Amino acid sequence: MSYVSELEIKPKYFEFDMMGIIYHAHYLGWFEAGRTKLIEDLGFNYIHMEQEGYISPVQEMRIEYKKGVRYGDDVLLKTWIRKNGGVKTEYGYEVLNGDGELCVEGSSTHYVVRREDFKPVQFKKVFPDWYEAFEQASKF
Repeated sequence: MSYVSELEIKPKYFEFDMMGIIYHAHYLGWFEAGRTKLIEDLGFNYIHMEQEGYISPVQEMRIEYKKGVRYGDDVLLKTWIRKNGGVKTEYGYEVLNGDGELCVEGSSTHYVVRREDFKPVQFKKVFPDWYEAFEQASKF
């Protein structure tokens, strides 16, 4: 199993729909927060990547809803690296409620591209230290 980053989330009132459960689009933002925390846990950050002239856009997002997160629930978001390729990286996510029940699971796949022309680059070559940390974390 990979290194797993954990982020406690206190859902905000505006994130809930009329049924009293988290509106589905907010999970995307939570996944982004989890991915950012995982990267920071490993000693890196997106700011450095952007300062070097690169960005990491989403190529694919998958979300499977198991149980609604209800108003008043505490949330634990778990994030890890599922696959670390030379060009793209796949992250895994689980959202658990305060009772430890799995509510949502998902994944996202990201490429590293040059900001100027969106041309994909080899993550391994452009950011070798970052790539190696991801390799180690995915085999934790």
